[in-house]
Amino acid sequence: MFRTAIIGCLCLFIVVPNTAKAQKGLNPYILFTGLVLTSDSLKPIPYVAIKNSRRGLAGYTDLLGHFDIVALKGDTLWFSQAEKTSSWHVIPDTITANRYNIIKTMVQDTIDIPVIFLRALPSKSFFDHEFVNTTPPDDAYEIARKNLELEAAKEEMKLSPADAKASQQMIAQSRVQQLYYYKQAPPQNYLSPMTWMQFLDAWKRGEFKKKKKK
Repeated sequence: MFRTAIIGCLCLFIVVPNTAKAQKGLNPYILFTGLVLTSDSLKPIPYVAIKNSRRGLAGYTDLLGHFDIVALKGDTLWFSQAEKTSSWHVIPDTITANRYNIIKTMVQDTIDIPVIFLRALPSKSFFDHEFVNTTPPDDAYEIARKNLELEAAKEEMKLSPADAKASQQMIAQSRVQQLYYYKQAPPQNYLSPMTWMQFLDAWKRGEFKKKKKK
């Protein structure tokens, strides 16, 4: 009985000092956790690489922007992502707890890299042919210029008188219409959906407005 009490006191004497040392912050490792959010809308940023200046890559954030890694007190950690400006954070070396939490915000990077699609060609001759014969797509300025040219051509056609061929076609169509409904009343288009659509389109274009006399 007396021997058991002595052994219990020795175990208590050994365990208590170790616990006291852990509470004093002698353990340099901590659990570093937190959230990585956008600075403007506070939305989570997934797949942010977290690199330790001493040991390299430490981990990534999940889909909700959360991360948890093991680090040392005083470590410098870099947060980097393709669309965001990289930033760093230093873990204080004066903390006494075994956990350290932060909320990290990252700024949108101003560099915009357009999407590039790579297409493999079987041989160099195909590349030479594609390089010479492929027409580059129009930019915004060229598209606007072509649209303005089309509108100008439409306005010019409205103002220019019809030529002999066009006049002959109009007379022939009118004659065919008269012969088709010979000795009978032509149909009225009051209930025709197509006629009403054409009327509404012409009204929206302002064709029924009174023109000012010059």
